[in-house]
Formats: sequence, C-alpha cells, structure tokens
Amino acid sequence: MRPAGRAETESLYFSYPHFDAPQDRASLPVSAPVAIVGAGPIGMTAALGLAREGIRSVVFDTKATFNDGSRAICIARQSFHILNQIGAIAPFMEKALGWTTGRSFYRGRQILEFHMPDSPAEKFRPMYNLQQQYIEQFLWQAVQNEPLIDLRWQSTITDVADVGNGVTLTVTDPSGSYPFTADWVLAADGARSPLRKIRGLRLKGENYEGRYVIADVQMPHDYPTIRRALFDPDCRRGGTILIHKQPENIWRIDYQLRDDEDETEALREETVRASVAAVLAEIGYDGPWDLEWWSVYSANTLALDDYRDGRIFFIGDSAHIVPIFGVRGLNNGLADAHNIAWKLGWVLRGDAPVTLLDSYSPERRGATLDVFANASKSARFMTPPTAGWQLMRDAALNLALDHPFAGQLANPRQMTPYTYADSPLITNDEGSWSKTAPLPGAALPDAILETGHLSDHLGQGFTLLTFDPELAKSVGHLPIGTLTLPADSPAAQVLGATARSAFLIRPDSHIAARWSQATPSQIEAAFTKSIGGPRP
Repeated sequence: MRPAGRAETESLYFSYPHFDAPQDRASLPVSAPVAIVGAGPIGMTAALGLAREGIRSVVFDTKATFNDGSRAICIARQSFHILNQIGAIAPFMEKALGWTTGRSFYRGRQILEFHMPDSPAEKFRPMYNLQQQYIEQFLWQAVQNEPLIDLRWQSTITDVADVGNGVTLTVTDPSGSYPFTADWVLAADGARSPLRKIRGLRLKGENYEGRYVIADVQMPHDYPTIRRALFDPDCRRGGTILIHKQPENIWRIDYQLRDDEDETEALREETVRASVAAVLAEIGYDGPWDLEWWSVYSANTLALDDYRDGRIFFIGDSAHIVPIFGVRGLNNGLADAHNIAWKLGWVLRGDAPVTLLDSYSPERRGATLDVFANASKSARFMTPPTAGWQLMRDAALNLALDHPFAGQLANPRQMTPYTYADSPLITNDEGSWSKTAPLPGAALPDAILETGHLSDHLGQGFTLLTFDPELAKSVGHLPIGTLTLPADSPAAQVLGATARSAFLIRPDSHIAARWSQATPSQIEAAFTKSIGGPRP
C-alpha cells in the first residue's frame, strides 16, 4: 500500500520501469527447453542459472514492472554465492548493506547481542539488507545481458497441459492467447501460484495466528545496520517490533498486531502513521520521516508434499511459505532455483540421466522442513500462538533481564545452508574426520588462498578439490574440473584435510563426497552417483 495520492509504484526513492508485452509476437519462438512462470527473484535466478549451463529459457510474468514495496530484504551469505555464480553479483555488492550483529530488547533493556559467524576467510558477509525492488532490478539487468533468456512481460499462463515429452502452456497477453511448449516448466509464480491451482495442488502445514504490519519509512536515522528486536515495548505492550536498515535511508519496521486489533483498521494510513510514530518515539528518534509503503503478513509454515508434478517443478513460494523470522523465505527460494537449474542443465545437455531430476524434491523439501523446524521455534517466540506459549515467552524474557543465557531464546537463528545428508546423490563416508570438517552434502566453506578465495577457484561444473597432483591427473577422463592446492593451504585447515584428502564439489558448491584417502575408482563411483546414475 502507498500513501494517499501516490500510485502503487510511485516510490520515494525507486523508479519503477514499465515493460510492454511482446509486440511482434508472430516472430517469437513458441517453444523452449524450459519455460519459467514468474519473473521475480526466484524465476530470474533460475533463468540465469540455466543460461550458465547453456540452456535457453523463456520467462513469463503477468506484471508490467517489478514487485512493489521492499518485501524480502535480507539476503544470506550463501545466496550471495549463488548470485556470484550466475554472474549478477556486482550491483548487489555496491548497493546492499552487510551486517553481522543483532540486538534484542525487553521492555527497553537489552537482553541479547548476537554475532553471526564471520571472518576474513569468508568472501561475503553473513547477511545483507536490500529491498526487493533492487534485487529484481539487478537480476533483470543480468537477464538483459543474457541472449539465452527471453523474458515476456504482461503474459499470463491460463492453462497447462501435459503433451508427450513436454508441457503446453496457454499464454495470454494483451494481443490474445497462444500455445507455448516446453520440455520442462519451473513454477516460480509465488505464494498464490496460479500454476499450483491449475494443477490442483495445495500447500499443507501450519498457520500461526500472529499478524505483523510491515512499514517502510524513509528517515536519516544514524543507527548502525543491525537487526533490532523489541519485545513488549511501551508503545506496543505484549507485542514485538523488528527494525532493519536498508539503502536510501529506508527503514523496515515490522510491528505485531494484537489479537483484538482489526486488520482493516490497522492498515488505514492514519493508523499506520500513528503506529510508526509510536515506534520511532520508542527508539528515541525525533527527526523527520516519511511513509513509503506498508503491508501485512502472517507467519505460516506451508509446503507442497512434492515439489514436482510431472514435468513441472515448483520453486520458491509456489512450493513453500515460511515465516520471515530468520530471513529464510527468499533465501530458501534462491537455493531452489540454483538446485534445479544445474540439474536441468546437465540433463538437457545429455550429460546426466533424467533420473538426476528425481533428487530435486527430496533435497529441497528436506531443506524446507529444516527451515520449518528452526523458523517454527522463532515464530512461536516472536508470535506466541497460545496463552501458554505467551506465558513461557514472557518468563524467558524476564529471566533474560538478569541471566544472559536466557536471552539466547530470542536469537532468530539466521538461515544457514542446508546439508543434503540424506540425498540420493550424496556419497557418505566412514573415514576419520575432525568434528569441524564439513559433512558430505554440506555447502563448501570458503577460505583465503594466495589468490582470492576458495570459492573463486571452483569450476562451473563438478570440481575435484584435492591436495595430491597425481590424484587429479588420474580422473582426467571424467567431465569434472580439478583444483589442486598445497597440503598446508588454509583450505586444508578449514576442510580438516590432509595431503591424501579429496572432495567432489557439485555445481551448486555442495560436497558430493569426501575422502581421507581417495582412489580414482571411488571418485568415479561418487561422480556417477552424484548425477543420478551412469552418463547417457
């Protein structure tokens, strides 16, 4: 929502472009290896990931511009690695605000200051704040520079039909309707997914009662870029307030509605302005400010039973909806897009059997359930669903006033990369490793090398990371890159490796297998497993 007198996309700081529908439709291709429905961050990330694999895609979106409002604003470190891999990172690094620290307050007193793990060995900070408009703009800029991507605005999918070894979409734009055929379809069309509805699928899970108004405010506030959480503040007794700084002097303020507050009344501009003014007074800010945009959300943990329906894969909010606490929604969706993109690329190029695609839903739904487990803890603390939960939450907060350990209960447990330990693609080991060594299925940790970071030296496809030059030579017949590092490299320390250790790294930078002493036959067997079976 925007203040009275301003259009939906009339922003204080962001100029929304207008995208026309395809004009010369008769000359446009009516088929592609992959069709992507939805040109939000998830859909465009998937398209860029496919292009990285050499696969052409067509992206359809109903809108004529980017999503209005700042929406998803927190991008995790692993998502920055994804943006780096798809060639879109530069403007994000220039614009986004990195942060490592959060502070929680109870009735005006600080009860927790947490610091997310960070060090010079990491190429990116644990978290970045950036409005979704910019996220979409920067991804769109990358899409514009990619000839393998065709993005069609004002194009709505009105029907879907399975046809042989493909899917036919009915596309409707201002000029009428036409059929479009794809080998595979990615549904990135959001929480209200029309494709999900057309296929007769529904999300299942838990709905939480807590409601939050989110308001973007422009003001020259000099507080550092950290996450602030206010529990039971004077201005909103019994509720919770979250505050995040964004670029362009925009501050995201989330405040919880009471059970007895009418949502329609709460969303009136006058009510929002009064509520924001009370929050600003609470934090001691008495300077000028202006209201940019506002909306409302509820905390839910909902997901499809299966993220695949035939030749359609659901990614992002079309597959799952998670509470915002711990900033998991956008980041979980970007991981979906990255996961399916490399797998479709390998299958469509003929480098992997089609069975590789069977791993998408188990891996990514497993990641979502892990997100649910952590997000549910945060959601129950941030928005107690019952009087009993409220009582326990308040007891913990009161305890935290005098006992710091209790303040950890207010830690939002920020998102970390999921470990695909149970994936059918992962080779588990029985070797002797340090407790800090990354497990098979985990995202590869970064490290500083003589030239840049470890993540800078990974190949585009699979990479065998080894400390033994002879071992690297022995797998030259496999379609994988090799990276040989000295046995005393900082990477060896991070990985808990020795001179005979080796790691098979997937295109999405997750560890497919590891060995304390690898043999060529073991590596070949693990590679075969990691692509879903023998190469075609």
